Order: sequence, then structure tokens, then C-alpha cells
Amino acid sequence: MGDVVEDKYTKDGTTDIRGNPATRKDTGRWRACPYILANECCERLAYYGMSTNLVNFLKEQLNQGNSTAANNVTNWSGTCYITPLLGAFLADAYFGRFWTIASFMIIYIFGLSLLTMSASIKGLKPSCHDDVCNPTGAQSAVVFVALYLIALGTGGIKPCVSSFGADQFDESDEQEKKSKSSFFNWFYFSINIGALVAASVLVWIQTNVGWGWGFGIPAVVMAVAVVCFFIGTPLYRLQKPGGSPLTRVAQVIVASLRKSTVKVPDDRSLLFEIADKESAIQGSRKLEHTDQFKFLDKACVETQEDKNKDLVNPWRLCTVTQVEELKSVVRLLPIWASGIIFATVYGQMSTMFVLQGDTLDTHMGPHFKIPPASLSIFDTISVIVWVPIYDRIIVPVVRKITGRARGFTQLTRMGIGLVISIFSMLAAGVLEVIRLRTVARDNLYGAKDIIPLSIFWQIPQYFIVGAAEIFTFIGQLEFFYDQAPDAMRSMCSALSLTTVALGNYLSTLLVTIVKDITTKDGKLGWIPDNLNRGHLDYFFWLLAILSVVNFLVYLLIAHWYQYKKTADSVDG
Repeated sequence: MGDVVEDKYTKDGTTDIRGNPATRKDTGRWRACPYILANECCERLAYYGMSTNLVNFLKEQLNQGNSTAANNVTNWSGTCYITPLLGAFLADAYFGRFWTIASFMIIYIFGLSLLTMSASIKGLKPSCHDDVCNPTGAQSAVVFVALYLIALGTGGIKPCVSSFGADQFDESDEQEKKSKSSFFNWFYFSINIGALVAASVLVWIQTNVGWGWGFGIPAVVMAVAVVCFFIGTPLYRLQKPGGSPLTRVAQVIVASLRKSTVKVPDDRSLLFEIADKESAIQGSRKLEHTDQFKFLDKACVETQEDKNKDLVNPWRLCTVTQVEELKSVVRLLPIWASGIIFATVYGQMSTMFVLQGDTLDTHMGPHFKIPPASLSIFDTISVIVWVPIYDRIIVPVVRKITGRARGFTQLTRMGIGLVISIFSMLAAGVLEVIRLRTVARDNLYGAKDIIPLSIFWQIPQYFIVGAAEIFTFIGQLEFFYDQAPDAMRSMCSALSLTTVALGNYLSTLLVTIVKDITTKDGKLGWIPDNLNRGHLDYFFWLLAILSVVNFLVYLLIAHWYQYKKTADSVDG
């Protein structure tokens, strides 16, 4: 009878919206996911609908040059992937993922609304004459305030939604554990459905109807996302916030330093851990001891002084689980760092790929022109095509070969994506070489000269980036959720997102360095405002070389990595 009662509830500590233990029958699993996936689809449609063509908005409405506009986009995009650290901290420590998502969505809508007004209301909208706009300082400021409100709003959504969706599956149930792995594939699929509409319909509206409508529609869609999210409330499983993860990390470091002279016993079973089935950290399972970073083990050595005290001082004595929590995060850092170059490559789709497309023939038939930013639709199509192929064909085939439930290990999956990304830069570079040869052949050196090459020759580089995403980005989502300590999953998801931020910042840095070095002595440089007189291909070759070096380093990191161990863990 006791087993029946126990099986009625989840074993991962989740609750329903009222705070009661979550039941297997009435909450979570795939039944809760449509609302989460619909929310993510709408939110990503809003984000990409506003960001995909942002470089052209800054060029046209704020009258910025190529390098300035590209750097402003990458700086803003980078911030969108840094703010998740704040949202994740609040979710893990205090509010939980559900209420963090709900709160930050409101900030997001405010930002989108202000951006829409800046592009449509007289006085906020720059005055333009003969296709040249002259924004005032105040008008430019309104645009950037709106953009950075959006960056703050997305900070509470990005790190929490994927983890919140994964929370709907109990890892103690083998079937639900398999479903969780599949969830990350379909989560990314829903992201790209939103991106597909954004890159096609919304970019066309921005280019042919106006920026006011082009930004207003994402604001309305974001409101729909809020409604979708709240409709599913009765079905959700909620993880309890476990308290400040930064405090727990600090306690381990301080306790280790205070006991720097203490010897760690050879018998690891003598290290301090509470006797209860659950760990001392709310919402977290116990972790098994690992041999890496042995200095930190000093924090869980119980001295005679500790035994004489009635209450445990967490700044002097920590549990094995708390120490292993910090070890897990430290082990993630090299894997995290290896994603930065990949994110730099990915970021070129919203900057250099668009600028390259601006110089190509955009005609699609005699009367229709495709906006260059809309080519990112082929990245999205690539993802949409590859997700079901990977989930339904590749994984079952590889599973039979390797015997692993996931097919590839998570580290192998990410590594495959790093290799594929190299070829996207090679494809972009080859096209640029052909484009520049055409410029030289036909003497097309004018800034507004359109090269007689179809923009659809860019499709391969977008499609290859999409294939790389399926392996690396989805692999990261699953890896950082799975390998994160239970009470730090939002934080570690946010950590994985910061690779995109640093990738964008690195792109800004590379463009700045390249511009400074290549424009010496009055030279135009690799990336001038008139790309017909530049060498954008050299920039793509540089990224390809950096990607090769990054992959070689990644191989060493992956070989060193040890997967997290819990009482019920399975090799990743």
C-alpha cells in the first residue's frame, strides 16, 4: 500500500501550483508541455521578429554605418544572453521558475511597446528625407532604452523556460527520463517555428510596410505568449527554490580555506553528509563524491571541533552534496568556454551574413524582392528539418550501435556541431570570394552596385549553421540542465546562454580589431561601408580558423570531463 501511495507522487520534489506534492497522473509530462512550447514559440517569434532585421533598422532609422550597426546589434544581443544570469539567480534562489517567467514577461512587453512607439509615433520617430534619416539624441536614446528593456525582460525567460519544461518530467521514472531528452529537441523545434515566421513574414513587413507594424506585431505576439503560459498553470510541476546558490558556493570556498591544513581521510565515507534520504539543499538530490578538485573536500571534513557543536556551521562544515555542487559547476566551465567561438559563428547570421546579402541580387521573380535578413529562414528550415530526423532516425540508429539511451553522449553531440560550424564559415567565405571576383570582372565598385549573383547562393551557409545548432545548441541545453546540480539548474542554463553573449561580444571585439588593423595607412580595410571594396572573405576565414582551434581544444576538455553522479544517475 505504501508503494502505491509513493508512486502517486513525483520523486523529484516538485509541487503543483498550490504547493502540494505533484501527482504523476494530473501534472507534468507531455500534457503540460504544449503550453510551455507555445509560449516559447510566441516569445521567440517576438524576439527574432524584432532582432533579425535590427542591423538594417539601425542603418536606416538611426543612420549608422555597417561596422557601428553590426557592433550595436552584437552588443545588444550579447546583453540579452547576459541578463539570464540575473533571472536564473532569482528563480533558483527565491521565486522559482514559474513566477520568474511570469514577472519578466511583463518587462519584455513594455520594451516591445516602447520600441514600437519609437518607430511609429511622430516625435519619437526620426525624420527622414530622400531615404536619409536624422535622428535626434533623444530619439536614439528611446530606441536603446527599449532594446535594453527587452534584454532585461528576456533575462528572466531564456534560462527558465527550457528548465521549466524539463521539470515536467521526473528523472526517477525511466520513461519520463527518455521523454525529457526528447523534450529538448522539440523545445528547440518550437523556437525555430517562431523564428521561421519572424524571418519571413515579419522581416517582409518591416521592409515593405514599415517598422511600426514590424515591431508592433511582435508586441502583440508576446501578449499571446503570456496567455498561453498561464492557461497551462493547473498542469505544471514546480521545483521549489533552493536558496541562494551563490551563498552555498561561498560557504564551500570559505570552509575549504578555513580547513586548508586539515587532511582529507582516505575513506571518503567519513566525509560529512546528512543521514536523511534527501540532501540538506531543498529541491536537490544527494550527489556522490568525486575525486576531482580534492582541495574542496576539506570543506566536508568533520573535525572534533565540529562534532562538539550542537549546530552545524555551514561556513565551516559543508555536506558532500554541497561540495559536489560546486565541483559540478567548475567542471562545466571549460565546456561552457568552448561554446563561445561557436556562438560567434552563429552571430554572423544577424550581422555579416545580412550585410553580405545586401550586396547581392534579391529579386525573386520580376516583381518581388526578398529582404536579405529573411535568408535566416533557411537556418530555421534547416533546424525544423533536422530535429525530427535527429530525434526519430539518427538517435534510434546510434542507440543500437552505442547502447546509450540518448544515442550519442552529450559531449559527442556538441562536438559534432562544432565541426559542422566550420563548414558554414567556409561556405560564406567561398561565396564572398566569388562575389568579389564578380565585382572585379564587371567593375562594380560602387557602394550601391548590386552584384549579379542571386542572394539564394547564401542558402548553404545558413543551412549548415542550422545543422550545427541541432547538435551543439540543443546538446548544450540538455547537457547544462542534466549536469547542473538540481538546485542550480536555472543558473547553469543561464551560464550556457552566456556563451551566446560572449560570442556576440567576441564578434564585436574581432570586428573592432580587424577594423583598426586593416584600416591603417588610409586603407579601406576588410569591412568598409562599401563591401565591394573590402575583404569580408578574410573575416570568414579568420572565424573558420578559430573554429578549428576551438574544436581541438574541446577534444581535450571532453576527454577530461567527468559526468555528475547521483544515486540514480546514468552515464550521459
